Amino acid sequence: MSSISKVTIIGLVVIAVAAVMLVKSGSRQSSVMSTDPVATETTKTEAGARLPRLLDLGSNKCIPCRMMAPILADLKRTHAGAFAVEVIDVREDQEAARKHAIRVIPTQIFYDASGKERFRHEGFMSRDAILAKWRELGVKVVGSSPGARSEGT
Repeated sequence: MSSISKVTIIGLVVIAVAAVMLVKSGSRQSSVMSTDPVATETTKTEAGARLPRLLDLGSNKCIPCRMMAPILADLKRTHAGAFAVEVIDVREDQEAARKHAIRVIPTQIFYDASGKERFRHEGFMSRDAILAKWRELGVKVVGSSPGARSEGT
């Protein structure tokens, strides 16, 4: 087989792969919703008030996801009155990955109390960065060290 034929075949394979990725990327972006009806179902306080929600989509096989696990667990416990924290393993729940148009794990999605997506971050996110983002979005949280309590919404 001549080198021109080899280059042509490789070029066609690269074009085909790029086309498939482009089609998949377009279908993912069209499925992003500005509100999530499920978001408000699990974020109610005992008094019935809705809370903002942090949704983390990752996997227990992913190193940055595993690094975030204790941070998210602590935030869920220490800031329960200010915002809810939900973690979904996208390897176990692939439909959630499609529904939320996940491209990279971990992905954190910040929802307001009405369920509207306000911010999305891909990759590891520190405790301080999460709390800073909540403050930026108008949620009153106190402290940045483990064990800090929230003031409420």
